[in-house]
Amino acid sequence: MPMTATATATSDRPPSKFLLLAEGRAIWEAGATLALWPLLQFAPRGDGHTVIVLPGLGASDGSTEMLRKFLETRGYEVEGWGLGTNCGPRPGVEKGLLDLLRRLHESSGNRVSLVGWSLGGVFARMLASKSPESVRSVVTLGSPLHGSPKTTRAVKAYELLSGRSAHDPRRDKWVRPVPQVPATSIFSRSDGIVSWRSSFQEETPFTENIEVEASHLGLGVHPAVFYAVADRLSQAEDAWAPFAAPSGLRPFYPDPTRD
Repeated sequence: MPMTATATATSDRPPSKFLLLAEGRAIWEAGATLALWPLLQFAPRGDGHTVIVLPGLGASDGSTEMLRKFLETRGYEVEGWGLGTNCGPRPGVEKGLLDLLRRLHESSGNRVSLVGWSLGGVFARMLASKSPESVRSVVTLGSPLHGSPKTTRAVKAYELLSGRSAHDPRRDKWVRPVPQVPATSIFSRSDGIVSWRSSFQEETPFTENIEVEASHLGLGVHPAVFYAVADRLSQAEDAWAPFAAPSGLRPFYPDPTRD
């Protein structure tokens, strides 16, 4: 039976402690990307439109530098989020992001793509729901898109950094919005911080899930993720189609709908 968003939302359990301990493999995942950098230059190129890359909780633009550099090699105008450390939905964050998005849209004359890692992906979807006329597509990496806060092991860090309870009803304002543009969720079943079930979105004609084998901390530095992001962003505007890995790369992208 194909997996659905409803089915995946039934578990409130966070990833196992074993998977959490395995997050250290992110170092090797980053090393693999550096080793494969010459081959990654064969990934699809884009049309030069602007891409904003948003970091995860407790991280800054420094954490997305490798991904942004890679996207620049694919021909994009790439911007970080420019708001320092991501401490959650603090006062001014929403306005700052909307101002950045609309400014880049107006200055380029083209809609902007958004790539968000973990909590950055939640923000990206919020932006797309509030200003769809400015957004071309959204790609999230291991983002908690639905379900209870208990599905992530970052609850305490979120509450400490944001100054808000993870159970605050206002959380839905950020997590629940569904983008009115093409949206891709890249997730890993071996994610040690965010339950993959909360990253699995209901598939529609303009939404999809792509599975990779990666740690949560490695999703933003993983070669399979880099290729998939480049492929998704390279599509012609208003001609979105679901991801189909080349035959030689299919082993790196398991079927996300398997039980």
